[in-house]
Amino acid sequence: MDVNSDQRTKEKPKRGSNDQWVLRLYVAGQTPKAITAFANLTKICEEQLKGEYSIEVIDLLENPQLGAADQIFALPTLVRKLPVPVRKIIGDLSNTERVLIGLDLISAS
Repeated sequence: MDVNSDQRTKEKPKRGSNDQWVLRLYVAGQTPKAITAFANLTKICEEQLKGEYSIEVIDLLENPQLGAADQIFALPTLVRKLPVPVRKIIGDLSNTERVLIGLDLISAS
């Protein structure tokens, strides 16, 4: 898994009580990696975001044009649309600590 470093910023997203996280998971069919990524993402969101999130799964085998807007070049890829800034994480999201850092839910130590 790789955290896209050009998307990094020094500021953490500010979280208020009404913040809704908008996440997009790009996959290519129902592959083992895609299924694992979705399961890992759901678990992390339930533990960390307590229902204040939405996950949109986009299958690029069915709609390949939808990956262009977010410049998807590897799968599976998670894109955090909100809160800004946009962040991308590539892989099956099995390394929970890296995902939490990538989403700016915890600080890198």
